[in-house]
Amino acid sequence: MPQEENIGHLLETFQRIEITEHHIYKRLARSLKDPNNRRIMEQIADDELRHYTDWKKYTQREIKPDQWSIWKYYLISRVFGFTFGIKLMESGEEKAQAGYAQLKGKIPDIDRWIHEEEVHEQKLLEMLDEERLRYAGSVVLGLNDALVELTGALAGLTLALQNTQLIALSGLITGIAASLSMAASEYLSTRSEETAKHPVRAAVYTGIAYIITVVLLILPYLLLPNFYVDLAIALTTAVAIIAVFNYYISVAKDEPFRARFVEMAGLSLGVATFSFIIGYFIRQWLGIEV
Repeated sequence: MPQEENIGHLLETFQRIEITEHHIYKRLARSLKDPNNRRIMEQIADDELRHYTDWKKYTQREIKPDQWSIWKYYLISRVFGFTFGIKLMESGEEKAQAGYAQLKGKIPDIDRWIHEEEVHEQKLLEMLDEERLRYAGSVVLGLNDALVELTGALAGLTLALQNTQLIALSGLITGIAASLSMAASEYLSTRSEETAKHPVRAAVYTGIAYIITVVLLILPYLLLPNFYVDLAIALTTAVAIIAVFNYYISVAKDEPFRARFVEMAGLSLGVATFSFIIGYFIRQWLGIEV
């Protein structure tokens, strides 16, 4: 009896997942402007409802959706993009589906049925086209350059100038000039390539990513008087930006997180360390006192 109760609970859990995802996909479909994406999302929503009905044959019960999950993933999808929201939701479902092994031999053809569901849904998800992911490369370019160049510049300026206002002013001038330069370079690069990306949009994504990173890294120098503390906060912020963005990309584009994170973080911190040392020697060599 306990085993049968456990199986019954698993069936109801899977049934709740399907009806919950049906409502999430349906709600997202209504928010999409692109007709092709809307059609695909509605098709997935219909599939989830059919899966719910299939599980209902075994439970003989009506199961209510998880309202918290519906709102959570809907809001995440609206803020961070529907691809990220869907992939994040699917990764959570994979953990719940670990219990499928307990149903082998008890539900006819369950392995084949689940495999067909996953393959069909994956094909549909691959058909979705989201602008922000098309320009992810431009965002990576802006973030990476800003993090590497500005962490290095701030580290060197911190030891060379030892004045928060001067460091912030120098960093802002450097950052703004570099962001415009990077945006222009991305525009020319995209224009010369055979790609679906629009050159102006690619430049805007690159420039905005760069500017946001510049502001976040320089902000401590505008708020706190201790330049060493400011540098530590700026470097911590850089690592946090790298972690958040790489987590986003790893979920939305199914790419490995750790390797990308270690590479970007190591590069930024390595350049910052080298620039800090260079700043020290230049200060000693020139005998500058600010």
